[in-house]
Amino acid sequence: MSRPGTRLDSKKVNSELFTLTYGALVSQLMKDYENVDDVNKQLERMGYNIGIRLIEDFLAKTGSGRCYDFRDTAEKIQAGFRLYLGITPTLANWSASGDEFSLQFEANPLTEFVELPDHCLNLKYCNILTGVLRGALEMVSAV
Repeated sequence: MSRPGTRLDSKKVNSELFTLTYGALVSQLMKDYENVDDVNKQLERMGYNIGIRLIEDFLAKTGSGRCYDFRDTAEKIQAGFRLYLGITPTLANWSASGDEFSLQFEANPLTEFVELPDHCLNLKYCNILTGVLRGALEMVSAV
């Protein structure tokens, strides 16, 4: 029998497990490659491979159809972050022509417990996310 107030929030536990597992992955890549630029490339490549598979799941879960314009694409990217990472980035800094924008994160679960040593200052720790976006967008011919 569990006591009231001692039950762990399963979403919080899952998020922390994901964060720590990702940190262990990046740490292992740093040991394997020893070169920060190679680790950045590997993280992007891994993300790309995830993205080309994740887009099918996203389309199935959301029932999303073809994007009408770039703003619609941005909103679906935002929905993907909400669905898979539980965060909703802000769509900001739209260019005058409407073909560029920024994703701004108030919180990023990947960086929750991260402290990078000085020799890793050029590490693009979240480069896996850019790979996921590239892979997913290529699969729907948006890139």
